[in-house]
Amino acid sequence: MIDTVMFDLLMLAMLLPGPRHGYQLKHEAGIILGYDVLHNNLVYPLLRRFTKNKWVSRKTVPGQRGQTRHQYSLTASGRKALVARLSSFTEQDARSAEAFQLRVGLFRLLEPEVRGRILEAREKFLRARIATLTNIQASFPLDRYAGQVVSRLRAESESELDWIAHLRRLEKSRKEDSHE
Repeated sequence: MIDTVMFDLLMLAMLLPGPRHGYQLKHEAGIILGYDVLHNNLVYPLLRRFTKNKWVSRKTVPGQRGQTRHQYSLTASGRKALVARLSSFTEQDARSAEAFQLRVGLFRLLEPEVRGRILEAREKFLRARIATLTNIQASFPLDRYAGQVVSRLRAESESELDWIAHLRRLEKSRKEDSHE
């Protein structure tokens, strides 16, 4: 099942490059989420809500075969809402790899302080997760398969901490480049 907040963010972000037809949004979001094409009942009610909130504008344009099609565009208000929602990164968001990765993918939209706060929150979660996994390894007699699962989760968390350190280095080099 698709998390509604994440889906909202994804759909708004997909309009950043420019106007899209509803079918194109269904198709592209489907690919990103690992589906073929998303169902109309998932995409169009969302676009109606975005239009009602004035985050997205809709206009009718001619189709290739003479039909009319609806084209959706992100408004300035929609971009502002997207940035505000991306900037809101809760403790629950920090637990979600998908919420973190979506924000990192859209870091260019966020202020450096917000990017730093997001990295810090995810790093804090990962360090706590590693401590918990280490405690499990030390406190429980794990069979070979359970031990493999705990070891794998710990390795994934440590790998992500390395990636966060890399992202911090990228951020630092960006700051140094902008001062020249």
